[in-house]
Amino acid sequence: MKKRLQYVDGETLANTILPPIRFVIHELLPQGLHVLAGAPKVGKSWLSLWICLCVTQGEKLWDFPTQKGSVLYLCLEDSYARIQNRLLDLTDDAPGNLFFSILSEKLHEGLEEQLESFLAEHPDTVLVVIDTLQRVRNPMKDSNPYASDYRDLGVLKQLADRHGIALLLIHHLRKMNDDDPMNMISGTTGISGATDGNFVLRKDKRSTGTATLFCTGRDIPYRELSLAFDEDTHRWELREDSQEPLPEQKTDPLIEDLLSFLKQHGDFTGTATELATSIADLSGETIQPNVLIKKLIRRQQELSQLGIRLSSRRTHTRRELSLTMVRVGCVSNDGKTDSLPVSDFPSQPSQLSQTNQQEVSQ
Repeated sequence: MKKRLQYVDGETLANTILPPIRFVIHELLPQGLHVLAGAPKVGKSWLSLWICLCVTQGEKLWDFPTQKGSVLYLCLEDSYARIQNRLLDLTDDAPGNLFFSILSEKLHEGLEEQLESFLAEHPDTVLVVIDTLQRVRNPMKDSNPYASDYRDLGVLKQLADRHGIALLLIHHLRKMNDDDPMNMISGTTGISGATDGNFVLRKDKRSTGTATLFCTGRDIPYRELSLAFDEDTHRWELREDSQEPLPEQKTDPLIEDLLSFLKQHGDFTGTATELATSIADLSGETIQPNVLIKKLIRRQQELSQLGIRLSSRRTHTRRELSLTMVRVGCVSNDGKTDSLPVSDFPSQPSQLSQTNQQEVSQ
């Protein structure tokens, strides 16, 4: 018997509280699979290491806040001596939660198991960098290059989605120029099609220290970052961002009322109607249950920053909301927001990562 198609209706989708997409680098690098491509010796490794340092220390990358956590950097084209020199050029205080390896297995030959083992040993990991993609791939034997590219990256995407981490693949550009920098990523469109985000670092001229980082992805707006390499600090400095800064989001009065309610009464579990009634009793403002749910879903990031964990589940008789007060800035002991499956929902967001079929699994 063929496997039954899993689906969800619009009403359920609109009213189910799903875990929000986590950003390792705010507005730039969300959870999922990503490619950073550039010409040889353009400065990809310097940029990659600087990204790793910022994330492990929870420091801003240029103007972008980062989610602090452990990082694994597979430097498969380098020696430990070269990595040490770069590390000492970039920082005087190397973090203990940044891990390096110069040797790994290849895809389909043990790499997935090695990464799974590392992530089990270091559950606070938020970023894995593989430098370079080609080092973990075997020579292509498939007569269909697109299928080979999509299959290999699909395996890595499944791993990133399963653990809720960002996995960044360092890759090369083809020699032929193109008006669209994304078309210059080496390989077939199966690579860019399988990833959640693509970044191209292209120098203005080979002899100069200036470059543009072209950024595009499913969960980020297209932007171009104008960079300049500082020979003294060995860091790419941001000169200009094509995206205007987002206007500061005003706090919704509902969120303030909700926070006051939780501080007075503690954690809440009940229906949206019960929550709406409780908030109305406190504030005197009436809100419809369906409007309440939509606002809570839209404001999940804000709730998380206030230390409020939001979840939902369906019992035999009703759908319940749960709001739990946790420590501000981190809603679990590993530095990640909640990514557990929703009990009565067929799939998690951004996890259509099956390599051979676009299906939503139970």
